Parts: sequence; C-alpha cells; structure tokens
Amino acid sequence: MPVSWYYSGRAVRFTDKLLSASRQNRSLLCIGLDPDPELMPVADVLEFNKSIIEATGDLVCAYKPNLAFYEALGTGGPGILEQTIKHIPGDIPVIGDAKRGDIGNTAKAYAKALFSVYGFDAATVSPYLGADSVEPFTDYRDKGVFILCRTSNPGARDFQDLRTDGLPLYEVVAQRAAEWNAHDNVGLVVGATYPEQLGRVRSICPDMCLLIPGIGAQGGDLPAAVGYGVDARGEKAIINVSRQVLYASRGKDYASTARKAAERIRDQINDCRERAL
Repeated sequence: MPVSWYYSGRAVRFTDKLLSASRQNRSLLCIGLDPDPELMPVADVLEFNKSIIEATGDLVCAYKPNLAFYEALGTGGPGILEQTIKHIPGDIPVIGDAKRGDIGNTAKAYAKALFSVYGFDAATVSPYLGADSVEPFTDYRDKGVFILCRTSNPGARDFQDLRTDGLPLYEVVAQRAAEWNAHDNVGLVVGATYPEQLGRVRSICPDMCLLIPGIGAQGGDLPAAVGYGVDARGEKAIINVSRQVLYASRGKDYASTARKAAERIRDQINDCRERAL
C-alpha cells in the first residue's frame, strides 16, 4: 500500500499538498499518466511511466493516472498502477481518475479501493446518483473529491446543458458540490473546451479546486482556461495534459522530449496566470 504523505506525524490534506507542490514547482500543470501501448515508444509500461515521472517531477503540481488505461492492460494492470503510484515523489499529489459513482454501499467500497488500497490523494467522482453516492468519498477528509461538472467531451451538452429550475444542469451540480463541501475537500472537473462555462463555475465556487482537462489534443483554449480557472490568488486550478507530453516523441528521447514539452506548457500556463491576475 502506498505511504501517505505526513507532516509532524499527521496526514496532510489534499489541498495543502497540492498548493505546496504547486508553489514549490511554480506549476499548475498536471500530467495524465495514461499509457497507450499503441503510442508508447517502449513496450514496458512501468518503465515508460517511471521515465516520464523522473523527467517531469519538478515541473508539475500533480499526476493523474486514468484507471481505464491500466484496466485495459489485463490482470497485471492494477499492479503496474500501484508501482507507478509508489514511484511518484511523496510530495506530489496523485489524482485517481476513476469517475466512480454508485449506491452508498458500493460507493464505500470504491472509496476504500481508491484511497486506502491504491492510496490516491484525490479521485474523480460522478454525482449522478446524488449526495449519498458522493458522501463515502468525502468522508475521507484528507482526500480530494473532484465531482464531474462540465466535462470536456463534445457530448457533454447532451445532459449537462439541460435546464433544471431555470439553470443548466452543470451549474446545479456546482451548487450542490458547494453544499457537499462540509470538509473542504470537494473540487470540480470542468473542461477547458468550455471556457465560458468554466468561468461560470468558478464564480459559483470561488474557493474550490478545479481540475481542468481538455488542453492539447482536445483543443482547449489555454489562456481562457487559466484566466477563468484560477482563484483570486491565481491558484487552485489543475491544468491536465496527457498525450501532448507523454507522446511528444516516439523515439528513444521520449523522456527528455516529454520534459521539454512539460516545461514549455508549464511556462505558458504561468504566463497566462500572470496576465490573469
């Protein structure tokens, strides 16, 4: 089981760990550790992940493995995921992108798996089943819980723009997430591909952490994502990039090229942040 990050004998809250890493590395960049054997320049997934982590660990505020890529590897996938998490420096938070959501008893098992077995610092959660499906996750008070709000995919509008009580559903989700934030450990997932909606969510939840996918391969607007996504101090926005960094090169120089790509994106984010403040 991965060892939690402790300070003075107590577990550190996710938000504190995130802000510490963000300030230390001057970064809002999160790298999605999503290994695709068809795109990887090496066959060994764990070797690939370790090389990416070693090349970029001082450039990020977090890493975000998506569990689907490890489950797709077969029975050995969970072990590779566990070893990947262990290789991440203890002061860098790890977000388990699982998008779990189920009835209370099952949600409790999901939360235990993500937080106690794998040892993730945070996880993504679907709110579709309501408060009692989210509560087993938020009960882990030191862990972050990122609720899907306005996702980055084109089909997001099929449901998330539907109006209820005069508001689009994603705004209602943001409001409910704020109500569920009794332990100050709830955040929201809002895609960079919808910058106006991102700005609206930030206005509803001015102090919550936002996980922002959709930059890079999905074509999200980086300046808008940063400008709308950061809080009043220019923080609490986690800009996730995966393919643009992981597969910057298909050759033997993949790790060093990934570092260059990550450093370039981190610096671009910081330039946008300075203009936003």
